[in-house]
Amino acid sequence: MNREQLNKYKKNKRDIENLDGIIAKLQERLDAVPVVSGKVTKSSDDFPYIEEHVQVRVEEPKAATALKMRIYEKEKRKDQLIRENEKVEKYIAAMPDGTTKDIFEMVFLDGMTQKEVGESVGYTQSMVSKVIKDILKHS
Repeated sequence: MNREQLNKYKKNKRDIENLDGIIAKLQERLDAVPVVSGKVTKSSDDFPYIEEHVQVRVEEPKAATALKMRIYEKEKRKDQLIRENEKVEKYIAAMPDGTTKDIFEMVFLDGMTQKEVGESVGYTQSMVSKVIKDILKHS
């Protein structure tokens, strides 16, 4: 685990929320795609199997396909961000209980500044920074 991965946690959370909103809007647009009539060919149900033409109603194909592709891409990106955040959460959860784990949780998961964390645990900001640096150096 490196600092870059840990620092991306907060940004990833914001991006996940934004993607949820985008996906919801795309889904609304997909639901509003007009339904059109079309014809398909099928075989009759009884022997002799004669070709028949049947009228069907479907979403407008081009618009629906484009929206479905965008939704798929957004969901794929969201899943990737979720996996990245789960790695960070597992890394911090695997740390032994104590001040170091508390520091990592407050800085990287809760979004507190190093100064705020220092005040909370009775350290200076530079000591919090040193603890983080030392742990990342050895992992």
